[in-house]
Amino acid sequence: MKAKSATLTAARQRSPGKPAAEGKRRPTARMPAAQRRAQIQAKAFEFFSEYGLTAQTRALAEACGVSQRLLYSAFPNKSALINAVYEAEIAGPFKAIWFVQLRDRSVPLVERLNAFYREYYDTILTRRWLRLFLYASLAEVEIAPTYISAIIRTLLQTIVEEAAFDCGQPVPANPALVQEIGWILHGNISHLAIRRHVYGDGTSIEVPRVIGLHVQAFLATLPAVLAAEARAGR
Repeated sequence: MKAKSATLTAARQRSPGKPAAEGKRRPTARMPAAQRRAQIQAKAFEFFSEYGLTAQTRALAEACGVSQRLLYSAFPNKSALINAVYEAEIAGPFKAIWFVQLRDRSVPLVERLNAFYREYYDTILTRRWLRLFLYASLAEVEIAPTYISAIIRTLLQTIVEEAAFDCGQPVPANPALVQEIGWILHGNISHLAIRRHVYGDGTSIEVPRVIGLHVQAFLATLPAVLAAEARAGR
């Protein structure tokens, strides 16, 4: 990751012997502070998703078309910038209405799950989002644990509660077990996106159809899973 960002920086630097005027960075256009902050934040999301979070701020500033001094006038440090990117680009796209729709028992559960995961896939699990999420995990930045704690735990709890109600089985008393059961479906959908956007899996089967397969498999096997856990008293 660091080598990749260093390559970017080197490519932007003026090669030896080039006239000084050609090697200078273009003057930064003036804009309101809030607009500048938003511009840097958007560029940082793009940059971090391509080069990782270990990239130096000098390379980031160059990618944003600003000086390091201007970068630090918008964000006091790299950590503050990463936090802003998380709020706007990682957690921000998640829609609270999805929880309401998942709990709407007037709609068949299979339809609710298919509708949710199709929209979640298109809105959240994009190439850029996934790359940043994975880079952050490798760099041991708290983006992934924070997102899971703030959003995914509630999502998994909701899915298991609705699925248990639908098949007439009790929800396990152990919250950790509920989470693991929820990951059976959510993990498969997430890995589908990783395969398509990161691994470059070029299978011809359309995403909505694959999501439908995972939802169908989850709902078909869940009654047996919950019944077994209930018998075990877990």
